[in-house]
Amino acid sequence: MEWWNDLISQNYDWFWDVSIALVITLIAGLVWRLVRKSLLRLVSGTRNHWDNVLVESVAIPVNWIIVVIGGTWIADITARHYSSEIVTSIPVVRQLALVILVAWALWRLINRVEKQQLHRGSDPTTVQMVGKIAKLTVTVLIILPVFQMLGISLSGILAFGGVGGLIVGMAAKDLLANFFGSLIVYLDRPFRVGDWVRSPDRSIEGTVEHIGFRVTRIRTFDMRPLYVPNAVFTTITVENPSRMLNRRIYETIGIRYQDSRAMDGIMADVKTMLLNHEEIDTNQTLIVNFNAFGASSLDFFIYTFTKTTQWVRYHEIKQDVLLKVLNIIHEHGADCAFPTRTLHLDSMPAGMMAGNANAAAPAQNNPAPSPVSS
Repeated sequence: MEWWNDLISQNYDWFWDVSIALVITLIAGLVWRLVRKSLLRLVSGTRNHWDNVLVESVAIPVNWIIVVIGGTWIADITARHYSSEIVTSIPVVRQLALVILVAWALWRLINRVEKQQLHRGSDPTTVQMVGKIAKLTVTVLIILPVFQMLGISLSGILAFGGVGGLIVGMAAKDLLANFFGSLIVYLDRPFRVGDWVRSPDRSIEGTVEHIGFRVTRIRTFDMRPLYVPNAVFTTITVENPSRMLNRRIYETIGIRYQDSRAMDGIMADVKTMLLNHEEIDTNQTLIVNFNAFGASSLDFFIYTFTKTTQWVRYHEIKQDVLLKVLNIIHEHGADCAFPTRTLHLDSMPAGMMAGNANAAAPAQNNPAPSPVSS
């Protein structure tokens, strides 16, 4: 029974301290859950959406903060009873965990602010860039105290940055070029997420889906992703058709030469039709003019702009305009020309005429024999 006596003779005051700490932690967690539900119910009824963003961002990290504080408290009580060597390490673990949880809460807050701004129709390029810079700032501000808690000398890191920074910079020059390229894209804003872009210098054309620190993702029209390093945009010409104000209709139409007398009336009616068309922007340049004597047609051209810039709608309007032009041509008794050739035979050489006569003479002197009946 000696083991029983040893067990009874142990000091169990630490057990009661642990029990009290555990109960307090559970009560604090339960209270926070009730408070969180009340806060969520309260902020959901307000017109301001930012209180929802704040509460949703910190709700889960606060739960873990309570768990970390309670867990390290219990660990501290237990360590003081069993092993005093690790007592000094528990506060460091607590501080590290709290710093990481605060960074997590800030990270969640930044993500939710981004979503809220995008939902409200803000410029996606600006929102994403500001969000990336905010996340980078939070990361740097968290890493510095973490190094200090772990006993890593910041002065040594900064000293290494003077010499090693040059080496790293040379090794990562492409990465830095892409990073500064993304900043130039953000500052100059030649395009943003959702724009249709293309480059006459490179085989780049599609819709911008994402602008990152290193690459920009473009979805081509055959639905393939195209990843373009941001440094490329500092050396090429980028065209942004999404920002056009109008779309142009520029077509050349040819009628037959025998319908030349109807040319004036056709062009006048076509111009009147364009001026009265509800989808044509008459504030822009509008030209209907005779252009050239073609090889087999009399050519006039149409130069005008539509009000819409939408690709599908533009082609519908262009089709309607061209069909109306064709009807106008037919109403004037004319028709569109197609490539033709006319061969004129005014006379034949004398030698050819004599040869044809000699070949025909034997046929007249020797008539074909009549069939023999049996």
